[in-house]
Amino acid sequence: MSTESLKSSYLKRVRTIADYQFGKGVGEGLFPEECDFKLSSTKRIRYVLLGEDRLATLRAGDGRLTLSLNGAKRLFDCLGAPDYRVIIKDEVREFIAQGKNAMAKHVVSADGQIRSGDEVIVCDEEGLLLATGNALLSGEEMAAFNYGVAVQIRKGS
Repeated sequence: MSTESLKSSYLKRVRTIADYQFGKGVGEGLFPEECDFKLSSTKRIRYVLLGEDRLATLRAGDGRLTLSLNGAKRLFDCLGAPDYRVIIKDEVREFIAQGKNAMAKHVVSADGQIRSGDEVIVCDEEGLLLATGNALLSGEEMAAFNYGVAVQIRKGS
């Protein structure tokens, strides 16, 4: 198989995963044609790159995507609010931007479709992207609870 057809196959695969994980049509917006791929030692897709920047990592354990901050920015542009967004109070925006976890008591609102384990975008009350991370609670739980970690931040701005 030629490198171009392999690259096309890899691109189709990660776009399909993104469509499944974030919603139909997101894959094309998140991963443009210019994407490159870094493979694991077992020849599976490990990283999705755009130029020198990593957009996403394909988790070996469950086959889902984790996003870098650049990937989160692209996802932010692809999705309309409130999809996969967790809005936190402005008073803790600096902590979140530094990579500190988002606590449930600081959540203003969250997409009701978020499930525990989902990759989410964390924004301030003005809707500006602050970070990306892993939801530890569902969207409904984030809005209802006053204690505990809501989002484990992977990377802050």
